[in-house]
Amino acid sequence: MKLTPPAPEEYAPYYGAYVGPATARRDVLAALPKQIDELNAALGKFTDEQARFKFGPAEWSIKELVGHLNDVERIFSYRLLCISRNDKTPLPGFEQDDYVREASFDDRPLGELLAEFEHLRRANILAIKNMSETAIDQRGTASGYTFSARALIYILVGHVEHHMTSLHENYLSAMKS
Repeated sequence: MKLTPPAPEEYAPYYGAYVGPATARRDVLAALPKQIDELNAALGKFTDEQARFKFGPAEWSIKELVGHLNDVERIFSYRLLCISRNDKTPLPGFEQDDYVREASFDDRPLGELLAEFEHLRRANILAIKNMSETAIDQRGTASGYTFSARALIYILVGHVEHHMTSLHENYLSAMKS
């Protein structure tokens, strides 16, 4: 299966910031498993104490960022499941800062957070691999906007890409200083 990038009417305007970087990866399906390795390569060597690092007082720690990736992987994969199954039930939005605050990610081992991401992503890869073209083209509503299943696949990749850029530019560079 080869996926083509979604058209702008297949996702909310805000998510263009994720669809663009996912599209730049060229093969979004190949990017899905690569991001597991990229996240582990960037963060797998850090101790739990190092992973509590925040580059600013109002920012998330590295552990909180990985926990956020896990939350979003779950939420977007649920949206992907519902929409690909032609479920027309409007899906709610969520407040990411509330989710991170309530999760106590800094109390969890970084290795577990990274393993959780890998398991979530591998489950999504299997689900996506077995979707028909009809399922990928389905559209539904989330957060009051129309989304296609195709767009959600791109958004999964683009969301991680967005945070990997932030990790390199804001966290890892500040830790080296």
